[in-house]
Amino acid sequence: MNVKVSSLADRPERLAAVLEMADTWPEFVTHDPVGVAHYGRIPVELPEYALFAEDEHGEVVAHAFSVPFALGAEGRGALPGRRWDQVLLWAFADLRRGTRPDTVCAIAVVIAPHAQGRGLSAVMLSALRDNARARGFAEVVAPVRPSAKHLEPRTPMTEYAHRLRPDGLPHDPWLRVHARAGAVVDSVAPASMTVAAPLEDWRRWTGLPFDTPGDVEVPGALSPVHCEPERGYAVYVEPNVWMRHGA
Repeated sequence: MNVKVSSLADRPERLAAVLEMADTWPEFVTHDPVGVAHYGRIPVELPEYALFAEDEHGEVVAHAFSVPFALGAEGRGALPGRRWDQVLLWAFADLRRGTRPDTVCAIAVVIAPHAQGRGLSAVMLSALRDNARARGFAEVVAPVRPSAKHLEPRTPMTEYAHRLRPDGLPHDPWLRVHARAGAVVDSVAPASMTVAAPLEDWRRWTGLPFDTPGDVEVPGALSPVHCEPERGYAVYVEPNVWMRHGA
């Protein structure tokens, strides 16, 4: 698929089109409080790290957001177990304080539903890495949400992340895209994002009854959602996989 990749720093007039692009995120994922508070800040406050692709008709068909942050700052050093949430908090704290970043973190690569299956994920991942390199960074880290993990939510992520095909590449398609780009698995982030909400919200998001205590398998979830009917809430804790790229 022939596309033109730009940044919102260079094409700020396309902000609305990028934000309005359709996606395939499960509804409940969009209610992570840290993500809600910070994801939308990326294209506005860090537009040079907000990339998007247009097809031959000028339609936005993909975007890739990343953030720079100081992994080597005091008290950090290791990639966090709360990947998505923690890195967003670090990145915007660093931006506020004027702390010099040393690493770029891929936050999301999103492909419009009608454009999936055409290799755009690899294109946008490559563009994200090229953008980091052009800005002087030596490494990109990616907290990857494996694209097929939802098919087996009860499999521990530590097992799933290291499952390989006979050719030595990861079993999971999205992990495989990263591996083909030269990335290696660093670690599992067991609590990448947390969504805790009243049962009526979970029922609305999923169409499931949420009336039985214990773990509930929810379409699109990488692990079961823990339901507490007597207390009126359910909690989803999503694991991801940290992968390291040389920029």
